[in-house]
Amino acid sequence: MDAFYASIEMRDNPDLRNKPLVIARNPRNTGGHGVVATANYIARTYGIYSAMSAQKAYEKCPQAVFVTPNFEKYRQVSNEIHKIFHEYTEMIEYVALDEAYLDVTQNKKQITSAVLIAHQIQQKIFDKTKLTSSTGVSYNKFLAKLAQIILNQQVLPLLIKKIFEIF
Repeated sequence: MDAFYASIEMRDNPDLRNKPLVIARNPRNTGGHGVVATANYIARTYGIYSAMSAQKAYEKCPQAVFVTPNFEKYRQVSNEIHKIFHEYTEMIEYVALDEAYLDVTQNKKQITSAVLIAHQIQQKIFDKTKLTSSTGVSYNKFLAKLAQIILNQQVLPLLIKKIFEIF
């Protein structure tokens, strides 16, 4: 899923869509304590990322909107998405609430194209949850994840920027 927790919050509160959004307790209210669960793509352009201290995220982007995580809501949405996966296969390896690997070699719909299945799943996720998702298709998990990263046009510029920062 694309910035899963942040996407859910933006879906539920459209006023957040064009603002840097950080899913973490607001460090101004916690004495600087807390950790970023995720951030939307706008906030990521300021260098905010998951597992960063909320205080550091605030320092990088004082105008960011901080939303306390609502994991019960995120689990409910995740369960809706999991039901869609099960329409296609029982061969599912869950990595997190927002990530899974599906083996669709033998699938319930008898579709021979994994790419077609990926597109159908993305459409069903959007129709059911109004959230976008990204997929990667390959014959192993490593290459599927790599394809997902490369094909996710929102993540690619951030990845390239990070690579240049390293070198």
